[in-house]
Parts: sequence; structure tokens; C-alpha cells
Amino acid sequence: MTAGDLAVTLAALLCAIGFAALIVVLVRVLDSLKSLRSEVESLRNETRPLLAEMRVSTDEARSAMHTARSDLERFDRVLGSAEAISDAVDGSSRAARTAFSAPVIKLAGLATGTSRAVRRLRGRDTGGELVHVPNKRRRA
Repeated sequence: MTAGDLAVTLAALLCAIGFAALIVVLVRVLDSLKSLRSEVESLRNETRPLLAEMRVSTDEARSAMHTARSDLERFDRVLGSAEAISDAVDGSSRAARTAFSAPVIKLAGLATGTSRAVRRLRGRDTGGELVHVPNKRRRA
């Protein structure tokens, strides 16, 4: 056997050992991939119901949000109407107070004066006199 034949034989032997090692590694990778596929399938089976429930919850939340938004818009319109009514009533009450306060005061004064005059004419004047009450305390 010559040196060239020995080198070729050694190279072939090393290549065979290398291929055997590569086959062992590939078989282990294949086993790991099978295990990974089964775990992924298990994860999918567990998450499908959760995703379906999340979709239902999201739809319910979206519906509640739309309802709340429409209620808020309706409340905003009611509040705007209440403010407008309040401003109108405030303006009306101010105008009514200005228009009727002087005549009402005059009418009340006239009624009081008339009732006193009638009582005096009848001789039953009971509320028109001031009574002086002396102070019994001494100042020190």
C-alpha cells in the first residue's frame, strides 16, 4: 500500500465517521423537531378556546364602548339643553325681578300702611308703639 492509497483510505474512513456523526446529529434534530411540533400543537389546542373567548370579550367591550359613547353624546345634548334653559330662566327671572320688584315693594308698603290706618281708625292700634326696656346690667 502506498502513501497515496493510505491517505485515500484514511480520508474515506474520516468521511464515513463524519457522515455517521452527521446522521446522528440529524436524527436528534429530527426528534427535537417532532417534539417541538407536538408541543406547538398542544399549545394551539390550549389557546384556541382562549382566543375565541377573547374575541367574544372584545366584541362585548366594543359594544359597551359604543353604547357608552352614544349615552355620553345624549348626556352632552341634555346638558347643553339644561344650560340653555338655565340661561333663559336666569335672564327671565332677572327681567321679572327688575320689572316687578319696585311695584311689589310699593304695593306691600301700601297694604301695610292701609291696614295700620284702618286699625287706628277703629281704635285698635296694637303694633305701632315702641316700648323702651331699661337695661339692668351695669357696666363695670
